[in-house]
Amino acid sequence: MHKQEKDTQGIPLPDVRCGNGFDVHAFTQGDHVILCGVRIPHTHALAGHSDADVAMHALTDALLGCIAAGDIGTHFPPSDERWRGAPSRLFLQHAADMVRQQGGIITHCDLTIICEAPKLRPHIDAMRANLADILGIAVERISVKATTTERLGFTGRKEGIAALATATVALPAG
Repeated sequence: MHKQEKDTQGIPLPDVRCGNGFDVHAFTQGDHVILCGVRIPHTHALAGHSDADVAMHALTDALLGCIAAGDIGTHFPPSDERWRGAPSRLFLQHAADMVRQQGGIITHCDLTIICEAPKLRPHIDAMRANLADILGIAVERISVKATTTERLGFTGRKEGIAALATATVALPAG
């Protein structure tokens, strides 16, 4: 436990933490990708040990970062066959449970998914709803955005998808 910090007037400050996560997965043969737990038809799938949900992996790391609990590979190593093909929902739920075990409240999540294809706009609402359900927070506290790299880099060449996530957690004052 850390020392309770106070402002200049002696008022206890809340322990609000921000974590970030980043993940990348390459395309492989397949007919859909899974992003934020939503199956999206596509000309390829994402390669990975689990279901390769690049967005949930980034968000899992962001939540773990809020509580200084390592990264997704620490908790779910790809060398462990138990996680082969596993739904990333399990990883995200584990991180959320760890936050709650420390008395934390997930107050906001912001995800940016970077790809040229597939087009994500039609799926954003379903992605937000699914994340809200897993995390047990209001959908209004979850932002999911999509962008491209203007055809630059590996995402621009349609070789894979990247995701960047930020999470905010309020922990009990020390």
